[in-house]
Amino acid sequence: EMISYYAGKKKPAAAGKKDKAQSQKKSKKDDASSTLLALQYKKADAFADWYSDVIVLSEMISYYNISGCYILRPWSYAVWGSIQRWFDDKIRPLDVDNCYFPMFVSKGRLEKEKDHVEGFAPEVAWVTKSGDGDLAEHIAIRPTSETIMYPAFADWISSHRDLPLKLNQWSNVVRWEFKNPTPFLRTREFLWQEGHTAHATIEEADEMVMTILDLYRGVYEDLLAVPVIRGYKTEKERFAGGYMTTTCEAYIPTSGRAIQGATSHNLGQNFGKMFDISFQDANGKAAIPWQTSWGITTRTIGVMVMVHGDDQGLVMPPAVAPVQVVIVPIVNKKVGYDDLRPYCEKLKATLEAEGLRVKFDDRTIYNPGWKFNHWEQKGVPVRVEVGPRDLENKQCRVCVRHDGSKSDKPTEDGTIGPFMKGMMSDIQKAMFEKVRKERDDHLVKVWKWEDFTPNLEKGNLILTPWCGPEFQDEEEQVKDKSKAEGLERSGGEEDERCAVSVAGKTLCIPFDQPDLPEGTKCFYTGKPAKCWVLWGRSY
Repeated sequence: EMISYYAGKKKPAAAGKKDKAQSQKKSKKDDASSTLLALQYKKADAFADWYSDVIVLSEMISYYNISGCYILRPWSYAVWGSIQRWFDDKIRPLDVDNCYFPMFVSKGRLEKEKDHVEGFAPEVAWVTKSGDGDLAEHIAIRPTSETIMYPAFADWISSHRDLPLKLNQWSNVVRWEFKNPTPFLRTREFLWQEGHTAHATIEEADEMVMTILDLYRGVYEDLLAVPVIRGYKTEKERFAGGYMTTTCEAYIPTSGRAIQGATSHNLGQNFGKMFDISFQDANGKAAIPWQTSWGITTRTIGVMVMVHGDDQGLVMPPAVAPVQVVIVPIVNKKVGYDDLRPYCEKLKATLEAEGLRVKFDDRTIYNPGWKFNHWEQKGVPVRVEVGPRDLENKQCRVCVRHDGSKSDKPTEDGTIGPFMKGMMSDIQKAMFEKVRKERDDHLVKVWKWEDFTPNLEKGNLILTPWCGPEFQDEEEQVKDKSKAEGLERSGGEEDERCAVSVAGKTLCIPFDQPDLPEGTKCFYTGKPAKCWVLWGRSY
C-alpha cells in the first residue's frame, strides 16, 4: 500500500468562514471585472494600442518584468506548435534532420567572420560573470547559429560522401534589440527554426534555398492565410556574410507597412573558408562546400494577428486555430446543463470524428453572453450554439467568426460533420482572398521620384524600375530622402530608436517581374533600369 505524503503530518487547515467569504468576494470581483473585458481601442483608429490590447485579452501574451521579453501563453504557443509540426512534416522528405546546438558561443568564434559579426554586433547579449567572478572570456548568447554550428561541420565533412549535410533546429535566439520592442514582432528573445545545410555544388544549394522559401510561403499562405511576395534581397539588405538572400514579404493593410516574413540564404563558400570546412570531391580534389541557412520565427503569429484581427479580437485561420469549433450550451429554467450535455457531447464527438479541434464549453459559472465574447476575442473560427429549441429540433446554430454569418443546421442526418469540415476550408480560403485583395489594392507602380513619397504616405507597396541591386549608395539615398520628405509632410521628428521609420526601403526584387519596356530608366538615378524593385515602409 502506497504511503500518504501526509502520514505523520498535520494537514493544512481548511479556510475559515471569514477567509472563505473573502475568497468568494474576491472571486466574484475578479469574475465581474473579467466579464467586462473588451478591446479599448479600434483597429483603424489606434492600431498599436489595439494590437497590444488584443494579444493580451485573447490570452496570447503576458508581459514579463524584463523589457522586450514576453510570456507565450498556451493559445499562442499552440499556433507555433501547428507551424512546427507542419514544417517538420515538409522537411523530413527532404532528408533534413532535427538537432540541437548549445546557445552559447565564444567571443573568438563569433568574431571569426567579420562581415557576419558586424551585422549582429549591436544586438549581441554577453555573459560576462559567473557568480561573483568575471569570466576569463566573454560568452555570447546566440543571435544566430552559423558560428556555433560550422566548427562541427568542419569536423563532420571531409569527403563528397558526407554531402549533402542537412540540419534543422528549433530553438530560442537572443538579440538585444534597443528599438521599441513589440510582442512577436521585435523582441529580445524569440523562438525560431533555423536550418543549415552544406552541398557540393551551388546548384544544389540554390535548389535548397528555393525549396525552403516555398515552404515559408506555405506557412504564411496555407496556414496563416496571409499572402506574401517572394523575391531576392538587394545587396544592401542581404544577410551579413552571405552570398544571396531570398525573402517572403507580407503586408499589413491597417498600418500600410510591409513586414519581412522569413528568409532563406545561399551563404556561398565564405563560411566554409572561415571555418575550414572542406571536402575531397569525386575527382580527389579539395573543395569548399556551398552552404545555406534559413529561418522563420514567432513573428509569424504577430503578422497573423495584425492582418486578420478586428475590433472584437483575434480572427484565427482554421488551419492553426487551437480550437476550430466551440460549442456553447444555452440553458433556461426548464432545460438545464444536464439536459443539454449529452446532446452537446454527441455533437462534439461527431465533429471530432471529422478531424476537427472542438471545445465544449460546459462551464456553469459563466453565462452564454460572456462565453460568446470570450471565444470571439480568442478568434475561434466557428461557434456552435445549442439551446432548448435546438435540442427539440435536433439542430444547432452555426456562427462564423470572420464574417459574422449565422445559420441553423441539422445534427442528426449525418451532414453536420462533413459540412463543418468543408466550412473550415471555405473560411481559410475566404480569409486569404480578403487579405490578398486588400494588399493588391495597395500595390502600385511608380515611374518617377515625385510620386514615390506620396504613395508611401498612402500606405502603398511600390514597384519601381531600378538600376540594379548593386547600387547600395543610391538605395541608401532613397531611404534618407523619403524619410526627410515624410517627416516634412508630417511636421514631426523621428527618434533614432524608432522601430517603424517613415523611410521607404527596398523589400525585395520580386521573382515575378512585370514587363520592363526597353529603354526604361531607373525612377531615381535615371540610369538604365535592370529590374523592378518592391519598396515600402516596413516594420
